Amino acid sequence: MVRASGLLKCAAFIFVFVVAVIVAFQLLESNMDIGLDSLMSRSMVQDSVMISDTKPPRNKCGLSKSCPSGHFAFKITSGAASVVGPKMCLEDRLLMSSVKNNVERGINIALINGKTGELLKTASFDMWAGDVAPLIKFLKEIEEGTIVIMAAFDDPATKLNEEARKLISDLGSSVISTLGFRDSWIFVGGKGIKTKTPFEQHIKNSADTNKFDGWPDVLEMEGCVPQRAG
Repeated sequence: MVRASGLLKCAAFIFVFVVAVIVAFQLLESNMDIGLDSLMSRSMVQDSVMISDTKPPRNKCGLSKSCPSGHFAFKITSGAASVVGPKMCLEDRLLMSSVKNNVERGINIALINGKTGELLKTASFDMWAGDVAPLIKFLKEIEEGTIVIMAAFDDPATKLNEEARKLISDLGSSVISTLGFRDSWIFVGGKGIKTKTPFEQHIKNSADTNKFDGWPDVLEMEGCVPQRAG
């Protein structure tokens, strides 16, 4: 009886010990799972923060870099052959484009208030089948301090005469005197500018270099035009 009682006590002790070990392992495994979940969650949050921190900010008009204070961000694209019209953006506002349905063959012009950046007027002048007189009148009426954006579409030059070229030259253009039939051309100048503008690009229409059949490549220009003081 004594031996049987001792065996029962020993068996009970072993059973309790085994149960305690099982419970301990279960608790340890549970804590490990919680720890791993916590680490995984923390890692995902950190990765998300890192991705957010490294994502470059979007600049106005999609410029490659932001403009300094006191400048207006702009991007211009010339017309593509006679198919796609030019596009003008200023301070993240689309001024002229085929989507807005306000561009035509010839010279497309947007006038901007040089102090506020407000769009004052847009116009298009057909220099293939149109009359140069309306363009000359338009150019003469531009007020001092106005930023002038121009972009060619199809043919910007056939009807241009010396008077029209002189008026555009006075806005800061360096190449208007040689602008020819179906040339690609984009320009940002201003009324009252004292020097030639740095914001101008030009590609001659040439059968040897044209990208399209009868037209040169598309031009694209971006930059920061100084805001007029006062």
